Amino acid sequence: MNKIIPIGQAAKILGVHVQTLRNWEKSGKLKPDSISPGGTRRYSLEHILSLSGKTLPVQTDNRYTVAYARVSSHDQKEDLKRQAQVLELYCAEHGYEYEMITDLGSGMNYYKKGLTSLINKILNNEVKRLVLTHKDRLLRFGA
Repeated sequence: MNKIIPIGQAAKILGVHVQTLRNWEKSGKLKPDSISPGGTRRYSLEHILSLSGKTLPVQTDNRYTVAYARVSSHDQKEDLKRQAQVLELYCAEHGYEYEMITDLGSGMNYYKKGLTSLINKILNNEVKRLVLTHKDRLLRFGA
């Protein structure tokens, strides 16, 4: 996606005055990508950086995998351990950098500490992928 920047930011990147960009436009050396009805000029960041000899910084993806396991009751704790082991093995086999989240509680509601944490991580764009043993481990309905 190409980012569009205002004339002031373009001038700063190029190390010139805003009026210089306006003069370049008059002479045909530089053309803005858009001009608003109010006269605000906007330029493609990629084009401005190419004129300056700079490049866009490489974006690193610092998101990670979340492995989520859940059981409904305390007497299913052994099943929770088994789910966690299966998820750990799967993530290790695929070389994923992961975080394990486990929950103990009904799949019929959203009121679980681990699920709340998982949803917040997803909303904050921290999660690259979610690994489950079965989709009903997340929620019974509406998953």
